Amino acid sequence: MRQCAQCGKGSVIRGKRRLLRGHYNPVSRARKYPNLQWAVVKGKRVKICVGCLKTLHKKQK
Repeated sequence: MRQCAQCGKGSVIRGKRRLLRGHYNPVSRARKYPNLQWAVVKGKRVKICVGCLKTLHKKQK
């Protein structure tokens, strides 16, 4: 499963809110994945989300 090694953020299922001829009809449901990138954390190469990557970059400075 695609999941952040730092915070544990994973995929979610979301639906689009569409207005179809005046009727509220949330029909399409799709799985959304977090933006995972490869990074070296504590000497190990892991996939972490971009939010954690930005936070780690701030702490290094």
